[in-house]
Amino acid sequence: MALTDADDSNWLTHDDEDITSAVAQAAVRPWRILVVDDEPDIHAVTRLALNSVTFKGRGVEILSAYTGAQGYDMLATENDIALVLLDVVMETENAGLLLARRIREELDNHLVRIVLRTGQPGQAPEQKVIVDFDINDYKAKTELTAQKLFTTVISSLRSYEGLQTIEANRKGLARILEAASNLYQLDSLKELASGVLTQIGAILNFGTEGVLCIMQNKSPGVTSEPFVIASTGASAAQLEEQTSLPSDHVWATEIHQAFRERKNVFTDAVDVLFIHAPHGHLFVVAFSPPWPLGDLERSLLGVFCDRIAAAFDNLHMFGMLKTTQEATVVALADLAESRDATTGGHVRRVCRLTDGIAAELQAAGKFTEEITPSFLSLVGLASILHDVGKVATPDAVLLKPGRHTPEERAIMEEHALIGETVLARASKMVEGVSTLSMGAQIAGGHHEHFDGTGYPRQLRGQAIPLAARIVAVVDVFDALLHRRPYKEPWALDAVLAYLEERRNTQFDPDVLDALTAFLDHHKPDWIIGEDH
Repeated sequence: MALTDADDSNWLTHDDEDITSAVAQAAVRPWRILVVDDEPDIHAVTRLALNSVTFKGRGVEILSAYTGAQGYDMLATENDIALVLLDVVMETENAGLLLARRIREELDNHLVRIVLRTGQPGQAPEQKVIVDFDINDYKAKTELTAQKLFTTVISSLRSYEGLQTIEANRKGLARILEAASNLYQLDSLKELASGVLTQIGAILNFGTEGVLCIMQNKSPGVTSEPFVIASTGASAAQLEEQTSLPSDHVWATEIHQAFRERKNVFTDAVDVLFIHAPHGHLFVVAFSPPWPLGDLERSLLGVFCDRIAAAFDNLHMFGMLKTTQEATVVALADLAESRDATTGGHVRRVCRLTDGIAAELQAAGKFTEEITPSFLSLVGLASILHDVGKVATPDAVLLKPGRHTPEERAIMEEHALIGETVLARASKMVEGVSTLSMGAQIAGGHHEHFDGTGYPRQLRGQAIPLAARIVAVVDVFDALLHRRPYKEPWALDAVLAYLEERRNTQFDPDVLDALTAFLDHHKPDWIIGEDH
């Protein structure tokens, strides 16, 4: 709506001379104010009146929309608008009121402050508008001198900042909890470091461009220079071939300072978070946010760093337990193999090939409910235990170079149940699915046949555990490829033909397909070894 001479006579007159002093507009993150009005003059005088306004060291940026529809589109795409100065009458008599309702209900934006301005206050009675619409102030354009506009804007920005702080606290704490949960699920240092970078960017709401995660080992008796674990954005390209932090890196001084002083370092160029894990490892996360961090953001990052330190420490302990478990499993398998010098390396090849087939099945979208991340992490190691029951098989039977008699074969077949029983009993000491419990399934099921003619229980098809069906193929495949007391090694083509003849009878066809896919994709030299 157009302003009359009387209306705008005081609009550009500052009531307080102090306000006329020029204040430099803040260089970063200005407060964004949207003017929605169909009169270009209103935009011009508002921009002029607020041009020199600063609040908490930040200037203002004026955005313009000339219809309610334009205002809606801008608010739908710009998520950091603090204040809307909104005309009531534009393309329709209630366009402003409609936009105010759509902001709250359709955009679900309850942070932005809305100040209605009207040149015809009688057309939209103030009391009714205040009651019926979720707005924050209602002003007649005639009463908005520059001083009163200044007061209205500052009051609105202060209110917006308070709500933003509350919302940032809520989201920040939610992100910290979610981040901590996600980080505890990771099982490698590089993945954990990458997760840290992702979550730092999420907490600060600016992505992870130009972020480094660096570790310095300070375990007892160990001293090392910082090296890069993970990086993103431009830093990833610069450090793609680097293992240690270059001495001339742009952030090297601040990173070394954080390690030396063992505390966070915040500068104009870079922010460095220091993390001290209890087992002696020191970490820093260095990044360059697009704006200076406020006290709230620094506080959130402090809490997050505490959680990360605990996550790194748990990862260290998890790694030690995992290594101990692997060593124990290998020792058990070596015990079983040690009585038969001709099977050297068999269990290790079985482990690697089992992992490979499981990955091919996952890639092919097979058995999606069974092939979980836990399954993939356990099945290879568990396969090492498939013949652990042979420790109870007499040497005369186990090491016999010729064919077994029916009686000897019955004794030989006992190793499946013996291995299953021993491993199942031990697995009860471990909660949930473990290498031992999966190893029990494999030991007891890898001689079952897909058509139900195997041993020891004559299980059929899907009733045979998937891990056992995989190892059933792998065990025979490797045994035929390599020398045994009773046979010479077979050629690869002959082995594959033998397995294919037993598709749907002895072996799961999906597992056979996965074996073929693995060989086509990888053709590893270790499959055949020195026997050929």
